[in-house]
Amino acid sequence: MNSTSILKKFKTVFFVVILAAVMVLSAIITSADVFSQHHKTRQDEIELIKEEVTEGEVDAGKMINDHLIDSHEWHLWTYKGHHVAIPLPVFLIHNGEFHAFWSSKLAHGHHHKGFYIEVQGDNKGKILRTIQDDMLNDEILREEGTTDLPTDLSITKNVLAIMISSIFLILIFTSVARAYKRRKDQAPKGLQSFMEPIIVFVRDDIAKSSIGEKKYEKYMPFLLTVFFFIFLNNLMGIVPFFPGGANVTGNIAVTGVMALFTFLITSFSGNRGYWTHIINTPGVPWWLKFPLPLMPVVEIVGIFTKPFVLMIRLFANITAGHTIILGFISLIFIFGNINEFLGLGIGIGFSIPFAVFMSLLELLVAFIQAYVFTLLSALYFGMAVEEYH
Repeated sequence: MNSTSILKKFKTVFFVVILAAVMVLSAIITSADVFSQHHKTRQDEIELIKEEVTEGEVDAGKMINDHLIDSHEWHLWTYKGHHVAIPLPVFLIHNGEFHAFWSSKLAHGHHHKGFYIEVQGDNKGKILRTIQDDMLNDEILREEGTTDLPTDLSITKNVLAIMISSIFLILIFTSVARAYKRRKDQAPKGLQSFMEPIIVFVRDDIAKSSIGEKKYEKYMPFLLTVFFFIFLNNLMGIVPFFPGGANVTGNIAVTGVMALFTFLITSFSGNRGYWTHIINTPGVPWWLKFPLPLMPVVEIVGIFTKPFVLMIRLFANITAGHTIILGFISLIFIFGNINEFLGLGIGIGFSIPFAVFMSLLELLVAFIQAYVFTLLSALYFGMAVEEYH
């Protein structure tokens, strides 16, 4: 390895470390500023928290839900009742006007230019706008105190996590690609030797076997991207600290977009035989096609249920794993509020061992879910391009 490549890698690592340090430092400074400016306005909230702790109330469902849903900030830690979080940029469009500010302006129930984050109801976690009296020809259209839902284009926790994982993947694959060019016809080494067996696995055991050796190559970029994107984000979701901890693949919008791409590629790749088998399935009795087209309807519905199943399977499995781990952890606090020694016993004897076991199991699930999503996508592509006789 020459000095130029070492220098490039050092610059990349140095840039990532500096970027992470700046984000954490900005989180500390911003959080401190928020708390100092709004100490008085938070007094009622602090008293309510103290009252809940005194009464020994632990809402495990709320705690788990708050960890699973997306957020407009990236929480790092809590110190002496102060939540330290990385503020994220908020971009809103309301009544044709564009608004941009940091999410720290809305922290802890604060309002900014009429915007605030809803903490309950159907719009929980979303940014709403408080509406003043809206008049037209002396007629009240909307009364004061009502709320409106602006168009939210903000960079949320999951969006930032996707950006970070995408940067990691770009750095990894560009490094491996350079290694192949630099070490042509040589045995792989380093990161190249780690990535090559996985890439070969996706190519041989997923793409070739499902699509066929003649047509698999044009689908490899998508299959490799989906596999490593899901795998990396599953692993990062297990890590409890920044830049991990985001529930990316447990977000149904993310899994839905990936399933949509699979649906579009399958639909546009479908040859004449594929569509003929859907409209006029061979080997099926005519009375299932005419006068009531039962089989064509079933096949057409199947076109849409396949990507839907892809979306739900990944979302449900990842969400279930996180929920189980958080459920085990919450038992410590639930029993601890009854008796401190009972909580300690439950934690040491039950919650922690099972949480560790589930975390190790999630390492396996991270790979399996990436494999299943990629395999099913490849199977759908293979069905679309198969030559029917």
